Amino acid sequence: MAQTIRKAVFPAAGLGTRFLPATKASPKEMLPLVDKPLIQYSVEEAVASGCESLLIITGRDKSAIENHFDISFELEQLLQEKGKVEMFEQVRAISDIAKISYTRQKQALGLGHAIYQAKDFVGTEPFAALLADDVVDAERPALRQMIDVYEKYDAPVIATMQVEGEAISRFGVIDADEVEPGVFKIKDMVEKPAYADAPSDLAIIGRYIFTPDIFGAIERTTPGSGGEIQITDAMRILLKVRPFYAVKLEGTRHDAGDKLGFLIATVEYALKREDLGGPFREYLKNMKF
Repeated sequence: MAQTIRKAVFPAAGLGTRFLPATKASPKEMLPLVDKPLIQYSVEEAVASGCESLLIITGRDKSAIENHFDISFELEQLLQEKGKVEMFEQVRAISDIAKISYTRQKQALGLGHAIYQAKDFVGTEPFAALLADDVVDAERPALRQMIDVYEKYDAPVIATMQVEGEAISRFGVIDADEVEPGVFKIKDMVEKPAYADAPSDLAIIGRYIFTPDIFGAIERTTPGSGGEIQITDAMRILLKVRPFYAVKLEGTRHDAGDKLGFLIATVEYALKREDLGGPFREYLKNMKF
């Protein structure tokens, strides 16, 4: 029987260079998607999927993330004094969302290196890893879809999405056999293949369920360009000794780490809002191009 997934890890130490100058002094994970920072979406997804203990891996100039999930006494007092009960409850709910710990990645040396910083936090338990850049709009939380597969097969699981055409060359891609609808047993993974060489149209996205032996695989991973340790390379090492599965997620994945993807996600999420959707849709209809 598979051990319960209680812990989730959020690598958030990247420099966010694709969003400069906005990210010069502010973490990219704190960029607001409508009125909620990117990292809050993934934290809420993990909690809704059953995770109880969270670790956010930060770096220099990332204190805004810790402040966001902490209690803000002055703000809460002001909201209470002004009778803004709904706003107070909304703010307090953020600090009460889960037990959150923090550790620093002192150098940005790749996603594999970032996840390795969670070794002591994880201990001997399986765990989830979520990238805030990937926002998945799904009826059932994306991570919950993956946990269901993990519990069935008792093996690591990665999230994938279908990518058509040349765009596949921007992703890690799996070579796999479908074992049930939307679930695949992985044979190999290729990092950013040329379109002609891609083994499938299933691209790896920022959701993972790992067993603790991933840390030993990371230790055996040879650093690549810039001294970075890629998690795909570590997974390929582990794939030689244990099965890996992939899920084609139900829902819409937004690449909020890309400027265009972030703008599209903002529009999509704004249109879904009861308080904003109607007037915003009217505004878009009346725009002159």
